[in-house]
Amino acid sequence: MPFLLSVLYVAVCGVLAHVIGEAIPRRIFLADRFPYSPWKWERNGAIYEKLGIRSWKDRLPDMSRVCKKMVPKRFGAFPTLEQVQRLIAETCVAEATHAVLCVIAPVIWLFWRNAVGVILSGVVIFCNVPFIMIQRYNRPKLIALRVRLTLREERKRNASTDSVCQHRGRT
Repeated sequence: MPFLLSVLYVAVCGVLAHVIGEAIPRRIFLADRFPYSPWKWERNGAIYEKLGIRSWKDRLPDMSRVCKKMVPKRFGAFPTLEQVQRLIAETCVAEATHAVLCVIAPVIWLFWRNAVGVILSGVVIFCNVPFIMIQRYNRPKLIALRVRLTLREERKRNASTDSVCQHRGRT
């Protein structure tokens, strides 16, 4: 019975975390602030590359493939600034959701109060940490892309403003 309760607890927590994560306004997640900003030791994702993240990150389940209402984790060859900004916010939400699941995992120990509870809690944490790593790996790259897209849009605006100004100067 405790094992069934543990599985049920994990399943309910996972579903609730997903539902709550989808409901939270994205504007409260600030990618450039703690805890979402890159830590120095991460070296903008280089530490995760040493752990082989490129070879396994796309093999893990992705809820956006199952729930079509979710923001897709991939975009075409020419993403818009809005798409990139939404995906940056989604990485923060996903990281927060998986971090919360790690924090509440030790409650499983209350069902067992022995080594089995510790092991099950560890399994839940072990299963969520890779998803946190993926978000922390992808976010600096998305932020760099956002900077490039912002600069491109500013150049376009300036070029069109210059063009209008030059045109008015001639007439």
